[in-house]
Amino acid sequence: MVAPVVVLCLELVVALHLVLRRRRGYSSTSGQPERKRRAAMRPSLMRSASQVLRRRRGYSSTSGQPERKVAILGAAGGIGQPLSLLMKLNPLVSSLSLYDIAGTPGVAADVSHINAPAQVKGFMGDDQLGEALEGSDIVIIPAGVPRKPGMTRDDLFNINAGIVKNLCTAIAKYCPNALVNMISNPVNSTVPIAAEVFKKAGTYDEKKLFGVTTLDVVRAKTFYAGKANVPVTDVNVPVVGGHAGITILPLFSQATPATNALSDEDIKALTKRTQDGGTEVVEAKAGKGSATLSMAYAGAVFANACLKGLNGVPDVVECSFVQSTVTELPFFASKVKLGKNGVEEVLGLGQLSDFEKEGLENLKGELKASIEKGIKFANA
Repeated sequence: MVAPVVVLCLELVVALHLVLRRRRGYSSTSGQPERKRRAAMRPSLMRSASQVLRRRRGYSSTSGQPERKVAILGAAGGIGQPLSLLMKLNPLVSSLSLYDIAGTPGVAADVSHINAPAQVKGFMGDDQLGEALEGSDIVIIPAGVPRKPGMTRDDLFNINAGIVKNLCTAIAKYCPNALVNMISNPVNSTVPIAAEVFKKAGTYDEKKLFGVTTLDVVRAKTFYAGKANVPVTDVNVPVVGGHAGITILPLFSQATPATNALSDEDIKALTKRTQDGGTEVVEAKAGKGSATLSMAYAGAVFANACLKGLNGVPDVVECSFVQSTVTELPFFASKVKLGKNGVEEVLGLGQLSDFEKEGLENLKGELKASIEKGIKFANA
């Protein structure tokens, strides 16, 4: 067996040879003495050889990161469009696949004009779904109808559940090893639906299915920072449970930086506002939309964490709704350590305040019912 260092040297020689062949036309009549000209070429020559070598090894020539394909299903929607923009700007993405039932060619053309490295392709309709998915490392699903005034996440179920079921059937066929980031609501039900679809297809890996609850974390951080008068960029607040109403449980007792400035009533009010954050936006938009921009941002944050985990960056931790043994429920949101295969470790809840312990017990009934609703739908 040839030693790895020998293989590396051979590859470097090949890379140098390729670069030299490209530069045959470089003339010595440039006005520089030949010795100086050759010395000046060396750094540039080595950089070019390094770029060729990285391409031959499947790495981006600009960042040294592995090439990653991200597919967004529902890319022409209210969440999908800003999410597509944000993922185009992510330097860890080399290929961005945008899919929807309509409107994607325009979104893809628009986003593709942005001077960022990711190559963008748009796909539209059922007959192009397979091509959109093939080779994906991460699939993000914001597809479905948005919330309207007076509508709960469960009201979305009958429409969005069917959409999610069909998309996950395609994922199982065309990119069964991809990490799946579920945004489509109600997440408390759509994640169990996806799990059942993958089980039936024989492709289920609990380490690769995520309910994106990052928006709850984003809101908890923002609201906490405003009330505690601390810099929001320094704040961290874990949010556990689920992704709807009282199933959302921010653990402000574990917030950093810690503060003594908040009373028990303040904590209760912050918890309530975090739980009702989606409704706050729906009502503020007066029936003309839901939390699309902040959700797109949160989706991009979580996808970026997944990309870093896949690339081997250590100690990447985000909250997510995953298969779990943290409680007696089969799915639960808590802090998750991300790695090269998706979930590396599902972390425990830590020490809870009495208020949080009460909230934990109160959420279990509703969350259990939502999970069972999704499982029942998938198996109907």
